[in-house]
Amino acid sequence: MTRTPNRCNWHEHAMIKAAGLAGCTALVLALTGTGAQAHGGQFGDHPGKHRDPARQTLGANDGWASHGAGTTGGAGAAPEHVYTVSDWTGFKAALADGGSAPKIIKVRGTIDAVSDGCDSLAVPGYDFDAYLEKYAPETWGLEQDLSDEPDDSPEGLRRASAARQNTTIKANVPANTTIIGIGKNAGFKGAGLQIKDVDNVIVRNLTLESPLDCFPQWDPTDGDRGNWNSEYDTAVVYNATHVWLDHNTFTDGEHPDSAAPTHFGMLYQQHDGELDIVRGADYVTASWNVFTEHDKTILIGNSDGESTAVGDRGKLKATFHHNLFSKLVERAPRVRFGQVDVYNNHFVADAGYGYSFGIGKESQLVAEHNAFTLAKGVSPAKILKRWNDSPLTAQNNLVNGKRVDLIAVHNAEIPEETLRSGAGWTPTLRADVDRAQAVPALVEHGAGAGRLR
Repeated sequence: MTRTPNRCNWHEHAMIKAAGLAGCTALVLALTGTGAQAHGGQFGDHPGKHRDPARQTLGANDGWASHGAGTTGGAGAAPEHVYTVSDWTGFKAALADGGSAPKIIKVRGTIDAVSDGCDSLAVPGYDFDAYLEKYAPETWGLEQDLSDEPDDSPEGLRRASAARQNTTIKANVPANTTIIGIGKNAGFKGAGLQIKDVDNVIVRNLTLESPLDCFPQWDPTDGDRGNWNSEYDTAVVYNATHVWLDHNTFTDGEHPDSAAPTHFGMLYQQHDGELDIVRGADYVTASWNVFTEHDKTILIGNSDGESTAVGDRGKLKATFHHNLFSKLVERAPRVRFGQVDVYNNHFVADAGYGYSFGIGKESQLVAEHNAFTLAKGVSPAKILKRWNDSPLTAQNNLVNGKRVDLIAVHNAEIPEETLRSGAGWTPTLRADVDRAQAVPALVEHGAGAGRLR
């Protein structure tokens, strides 16, 4: 439902108070419980009683992850299954302990999954300069890929080194788990959270610096000039259900693509996605997060292939609300198959912007009440990108403060990629809907790690 003018959430209240204006009072907040609702959590057994944030659960009607039994993570964890960790070894040990019994893992400080650096992961004999010399296009050409290269070749040694990194940096998250940062400076560097084949997971209040692929592969046959391909998403939801990602910051951090070198005339790409929701995943809510400084941001459904489609049709349902998307190139998100609800988000685009919403095979995207701040010269026609002919709903969105029909402006400027209106479904799992005009300030003051209340 849309919030009435005299009802304020926690962020609005804080802004009113800071400005010294009359408005919503603490009493109103306590009586209505709006503060808890705005953050997506259940604060206590009665209004005004604050519980440990680590035991908060996703609120009713708060996106697709609230469907059915909802998402509680490790809220019911026994004391022996509550852990505080400050290093990668301790974190992986906590994940493995107790199986799928409810557990809470509190993260203190920043944990580096590759604290000893990329060189520590390389197998004996691997040498990047030798790799560049062997596969330079002027000698190797662009006709043959590297798949048949033997184990003792530069590519074979790269593969073995990549396998080491794969084992080292990936962390499998079990069912019924809450992972939450303590305070304002908790998170992971270089880690890949694998939420795979499980149900009921919560990830909150973490700064997640994208893993850096130490050993990208050169593929001479990728495109007209070849390409560097990298692995490792920051977080993957793979055939998992009821997942809530809240108040996190996803970023390339110390290793932005803008600082990456070029080899063979192509960007030495060492990043993959920030968040992938794939392979039959379902019932996901991403709220009050920051997604920033990245290229391939969020992928929902990873393939058009029919074998994958069989497992994805009717699934991949996800909600994104009150997130900030800034300094990104594309995929915010790119969607295949899923019923995806994107509302009350703020998108900030600069000169490097590609698109926000990728309309893929059989996607059913609803994008409403969002705000877009586009730099000079960036056309609102670029907000949508048609990969397949799939209808979508895009209503009540603002671009630089003015209401814009995103489908109409796209079709007028890019008629060869005409999009159709009408996603064919209406979202009902929305706890509250703010006016699009209020979204930039709300998200600025409330989204991201370190702002959990």
